[in-house]
Formats: sequence, structure tokens, C-alpha cells
Amino acid sequence: MTWAVWAVTGFLFACGAAMIVLRRQLLAMLMGLELMISAVNIALVYYCSRYADGETLASVLLIIAIAAAEAVVGLSLILKVYEAGREVETESLQELKG
Repeated sequence: MTWAVWAVTGFLFACGAAMIVLRRQLLAMLMGLELMISAVNIALVYYCSRYADGETLASVLLIIAIAAAEAVVGLSLILKVYEAGREVETESLQELKG
């Protein structure tokens, strides 16, 4: 059972990392980051359930809250870039002007 959890979390983390590296759309990159955070949370919840560690569960809840805040900030920045008339891809954002 342990190998299955590590295989799933490793696969999810690798898919998230591949989305960040290979994709050029900002929304896809944000989704990849969220996928990586979810993979880490799955591994931590498994550790918590296996060893009955309450501190790890508190860490998971904190990570979920931080990931939600990060998603809100990231989506609002992507929306502002789109409203400014720019493409929502990394190539169009190489040089930002104030």
C-alpha cells in the first residue's frame, strides 16, 4: 500500500512539474503548481494517518489555506494581465513596464 501512495504522489508531482516547465500559458502553470501542492498534501496526509501525527495534519491545513490564497492572488494577476490587453502567456510578459 505504501508504494501505491508514493507512486500516485510522485506521478502527480511530476505532472505538475511538467505543466510548469512545458506549458507557456500562465493559467496552466498555476494549475501545475496547485497539482504539485496537492501531491505534497496527499503524501503528508498519508504520513499523518500512518503515524498518528497531529502536527502534520495541522501543517496540511495550513498548506491548504496558503494554496487557496496563492490561487486567488495568481488568478487575480492573470486576470489583470488579460484586462490590460496582453496575452496570458510567458513570452508576452518578458518585459513588464510600470
